[in-house]
Amino acid sequence: MDDITFCMLLQNALKGIQSLLNGGKMKLTQTDDLGALLAVLKKSMFHGLPGVNIEMPTVLYPTPLPQYDGRPPVKPQQLESSASRPTVNKKKKSKVKPKKIQQGEEEEEESSGEKEAAPVTGLGRVNLHEGTTQRLSSLGVQSLSLDGSGAAGKDRVSSPFSSPSWKKLSSSESDYSDAEGGLQSKMRSYQAKVRQGALACFLSTIKSIEKKVLYGYWSAFVPDTPELGSPQSVSLMTLTLKDPSPKTRACALQVLSAILEGSKQFLSVAEDTSDHRRAFTPFSVMIASSIRELHRCLLLALVAESSSQTLTQIIKCLANLVSNSPYNRLKLSLLTKVWNQIKPYICHKDVNVRVSSLTLLGAIVSTHAPLPEVQLLLQQPCSSGLGNSNSATPHLSPPDWWKKAPSGPFLDEASISSPKGSSEPCWLIRLCISTVVLPREDSCLGLDAGSAAGSTYVPSPMRLEALQVLAHLARGYFSVAQVYLMELGEVICKCMGEADPSIQLHGAKLLEELGTGLIQQYKPDSTIAPDQRVPVTLVVLFWTMMLNGPLPRALQNSEHPTLQASACDALSSILPEAFSSLPSDWQILCITMLLGLNDSKNRLVKAAASRALGVYVLFPCLRQDVIFVADTANAVLMSLQDKSLNVRAKAAWSLGNLTDTLIVNMETPDPSFQEEFSGLLLLKMLRSAIEASKDKDKVKSNAVRALGNLLHFLQPSHIEKPRFAEIIEESIQALISTVLIDAAMKVRWNACYAMGNVFKNPSLPLGTAPWTSQAYNALTSVVTSCKNFKVRIRSATALSIPCKREHYGSVDQYAQIWNALVTALQKSEDTTDFLEFKYCASLRTQICQALIHLLSLASALDLPCIQKTLEVNGDMVQSYILQFLKSGAEGDDTGAPHSPQERDQMIKTALEHLSSVQVMAGDTAKRVIMDFLEDILTIYFDSSGS
Repeated sequence: MDDITFCMLLQNALKGIQSLLNGGKMKLTQTDDLGALLAVLKKSMFHGLPGVNIEMPTVLYPTPLPQYDGRPPVKPQQLESSASRPTVNKKKKSKVKPKKIQQGEEEEEESSGEKEAAPVTGLGRVNLHEGTTQRLSSLGVQSLSLDGSGAAGKDRVSSPFSSPSWKKLSSSESDYSDAEGGLQSKMRSYQAKVRQGALACFLSTIKSIEKKVLYGYWSAFVPDTPELGSPQSVSLMTLTLKDPSPKTRACALQVLSAILEGSKQFLSVAEDTSDHRRAFTPFSVMIASSIRELHRCLLLALVAESSSQTLTQIIKCLANLVSNSPYNRLKLSLLTKVWNQIKPYICHKDVNVRVSSLTLLGAIVSTHAPLPEVQLLLQQPCSSGLGNSNSATPHLSPPDWWKKAPSGPFLDEASISSPKGSSEPCWLIRLCISTVVLPREDSCLGLDAGSAAGSTYVPSPMRLEALQVLAHLARGYFSVAQVYLMELGEVICKCMGEADPSIQLHGAKLLEELGTGLIQQYKPDSTIAPDQRVPVTLVVLFWTMMLNGPLPRALQNSEHPTLQASACDALSSILPEAFSSLPSDWQILCITMLLGLNDSKNRLVKAAASRALGVYVLFPCLRQDVIFVADTANAVLMSLQDKSLNVRAKAAWSLGNLTDTLIVNMETPDPSFQEEFSGLLLLKMLRSAIEASKDKDKVKSNAVRALGNLLHFLQPSHIEKPRFAEIIEESIQALISTVLIDAAMKVRWNACYAMGNVFKNPSLPLGTAPWTSQAYNALTSVVTSCKNFKVRIRSATALSIPCKREHYGSVDQYAQIWNALVTALQKSEDTTDFLEFKYCASLRTQICQALIHLLSLASALDLPCIQKTLEVNGDMVQSYILQFLKSGAEGDDTGAPHSPQERDQMIKTALEHLSSVQVMAGDTAKRVIMDFLEDILTIYFDSSGS
């Protein structure tokens, strides 16, 4: 057949395969099926491309991959729902756009690539998930669909952000960019459509298979750095750099974006090393080389591209690459090159290019933050790299109108707080602030085509993206953002005072990130020097500005529950030290609003209010206020009854925090809080926590934490009352069953932790109550056999908490605990999961501590059992206790004493106790055990030279 008919045949065959894949009926599970399909697609991707003629095998085979992820891969359905995943399924589209899509609209197809404005956020569809860098216009894919859906663009033309110039295709940007007419031009157009069809089909294939499977074919489609003298391999970058059709280039970039999306785990193995003189190239070096080559090619494509919509795809693809690359394991300069090359595009004539440029800058400041390389880039002078044209100035020097009073004093104080060495203003923050606050007509060249004239507050995607970048900066590079604290406060007030909910929402998100950054600075474990922190007086000033501004209005805006919820989150990010310095009427306003919103009919708002109350109840200035704690308890208990799992999960977390507060109050010298706190309310809390411990894992983990704290808090006056006896028994049974159930690791860890808390209450009848043996049986079962080592560590910690011999119950009970701990020590390396090995040392440390603790409490009747164990396993126990003495607390969760003196003091205490134990004449057990401990100390002191 002639070439054009052949192209039509290929096109329709590819459409057929794509329909099968999109229907979801066909799952590519067989390697041969997938390999054959990918071979055909790779061949068709280059059909008719000038200068490229590739010979393909009939089947592509995957490269065996190292084990890069122990967890199950993300399900394809989840991948499809991801905000930035290209959508090519016509059925899904038709829900959004009821217009029928005509397959014959060839001219419409050709131009649909041009209509790539990003109105998604403008229509109020805002995604504020943390870490999202690809939120806006979701790769512009709906309008760049690959199966003939020109209507996607057509329906969007009325959007204020789309450029009306899309109809006037310049000859250089159309698929008919060559000067020839007639048959040859038609031929090239048909060949380009085959390539586009193959890429569309590839996109559907990516959705139909697991990511893990896809990465086996990585090297067939993603370029690697070519060896000297050898030709570059043919890949998706070949199309991006060489295809004459801008639409095909955009399609290739879309496919590459889909491959890169969610590839962080796979790419994390990459490692750049200068040592290449090896007999083979390690997988990690190959992946690093591939990442380097992708950066090089995409930056080449950026400079060479003339079509605005393809340019947008290149920048979005770069953002995807940046979000997933492990820069902390790669050589420096990759990000610097991207950073410097993207700057001129911030002032591009096309609004979509500008938006995606900001998305890319957002990806750079949020990837593996904080990176020293990015820290340096942020401190570059304002002018560097933004091009020589004066058009950039509106972005970099905002007019004075928005800086005038009342902000003058704020800005003066802000400059006082700037940390040493950061006097250089950050051009990116300056750019983002001016993008958000300047009237649209003044912004970048005034070319926001399609915007309503004179409408200052139209929520341009540019403004939303700028706010998103500011939020990323506040999260990852707070030391840079803190210099602008009061200025950013004014930006937030301006945004939250606007009519558009999406702008308000992004303002609230920025406020939450700044609040969180301030809290991090003041945490006890913060590494920031006190003189580098924002002074508390300035933080108080900042929050006064917020509470005087539109924040209370946003909290009461019941028409926009998402905004209310976001405002609750923002309000919960207030620095406790600043909250206590606020005037009392502001404090009361915050508390009253949160307690009120906890009654909201909207579950999103209710969940956020419950969580915020759980934050406030830990504030030092509020936690001893019996009335506030009781009000919070009643509000949280009400939310624990909600139908929504999310509300119950947040309420359970807050209940856990509230009970932490009860424990902190027990440790203060003033007993008034315990006396005034209602016993009736304690009963209600215990009942609710027992019910919640039977709920889903999300609720259960905090419910058991709360149970442990409540049982620890109970006073003798409560325990004596008959109505408490039954509820205490029920609570402990709930904990025992949670320790033993096959639930998530976090749930069982919390249950063991809670059990340890129960053991801390000397008023409970531990040792004599019937539940004692059940509790110890549960913990000994976990310490010897749980797959998760962190749970084993926590159960060993719980077993070492009781401080009197009678708490351990009968001689048999004591012997069972002792033997279980020795067995656990023996099995401390038994695991099939290599991820658990890093906890081996911590587990042994904790078990040794528990064994020494048991020895320091042992009675005469316990000694024969201990002697028997040491005769069989003495050498093993001795070697591990010596390790414990030498190394101490390794890893987390041990709670072991840190200093060597404390560690050997534990052994000495055990020896002193044993020497005081009275035994029958002729009993050798005591002498054997004391000799065992003395030997350990002798060996330890000899080896340490003391």
